[in-house]
Amino acid sequence: MAQGIHGRFVWQELTTEDPATAVSFYSKVVGWQAHPNASHPDYTEFGIGGRSSAGMMRLSDDLRAAGVRSHWLPYVGVSDVDSSVASAQQQGGKVLHAAQDLEHVGRFAILADPQGGPFAVIKPAGAGSAPASGAVPAGSFAWLELATRDYEAAFEFYSKLFGWQVIRRMDMGPQGVYLIFGSDGVQRGGIYKMHQERSSKPYWLPYAEVASADSAAAAATAAGGRILVGPMDVPGGRMVQLLDPSGAIFAVHSPAPKATAPKPAPAKRAAAPKPAAPKPAAGTPAASKPATASPTAVPAAKPSAAAPKPSAPKPAVKKKPAAKKKAAAKKKSAARKKAAGKKKPAAKKKAVARKKKAAARKSAAKSARKSSKKKTAKKAAKKK
Repeated sequence: MAQGIHGRFVWQELTTEDPATAVSFYSKVVGWQAHPNASHPDYTEFGIGGRSSAGMMRLSDDLRAAGVRSHWLPYVGVSDVDSSVASAQQQGGKVLHAAQDLEHVGRFAILADPQGGPFAVIKPAGAGSAPASGAVPAGSFAWLELATRDYEAAFEFYSKLFGWQVIRRMDMGPQGVYLIFGSDGVQRGGIYKMHQERSSKPYWLPYAEVASADSAAAAATAAGGRILVGPMDVPGGRMVQLLDPSGAIFAVHSPAPKATAPKPAPAKRAAAPKPAAPKPAAGTPAASKPATASPTAVPAAKPSAAAPKPSAPKPAVKKKPAAKKKAAAKKKSAARKKAAGKKKPAAKKKAVARKKKAAARKSAAKSARKSSKKKTAKKAAKKK
């Protein structure tokens, strides 16, 4: 077995009084498909898309008689089962099921920590492999949590057994401290002081990864389960803790929505020369409105500086159509002619008056000359 599996949660197992109801319940809440184990038909496996993440077995009469009820049990990978059992016993742990080899499965043992919290250790058959790192696939387990009376003492026990390290201690106010543990700097789970109203004994709580904790909570209620806590926001997403129809405590977690990355600004292109404005047809068309850009979701990440707004284009100067110019010119010419036409009669009247005056003057002059000639003739006649 690979050394990287030591201290890692590799399997989760449900022991229940009603397997048929459990199959229906978890298929609706988590989306698991159920199928019997190929080598052990009495053992049911849960998974999605051919990848098994958990198992289920019926609660035996002996366990029920001993006071055991429906529950989930975590399996932690180890490099040597017998050595781990001995180490647990030296620290005050108890053996609930002695080390046993299971064909095509591996060697395992079921233990209880000094405060009574049950867990199992296993060395899988074959080469084995460590759980994949990174994003948790839907239906797999994202987190494990131990509720116990003394979280510091519990951590000391498990850290010696599996090499776990303190990643962080979170102050939860009235609820106390939440200790996050892990290995190689990677978070594996948490330990906190238990609430007596839920259970009188310490227990491990598994969190299955789902698309939506809220939808899972609604499905659990509809399928006969009961909500204990949530749905509520937690670091990295949302979670809900619940009881399945047989009373086993279970939890689901959904990741926080991924932030939308800001779109990169398009590369600037050289401005193309502006084409000459076409001459408008008669009648000014209505200006077309620019298409409104659809709003984009505000990304979580800080967006890059906004590009400067382009200056508003200057409106094109409207040119008067040539036809209008010609019409205007014709109107002006007609007006001038009309005005000229009105002036002519007056000029003619003046000219006629001038002619009449001139004729009168000529007539007067002739009359004067005739009179003068007559006077001269009379004078000449008298002399004679």
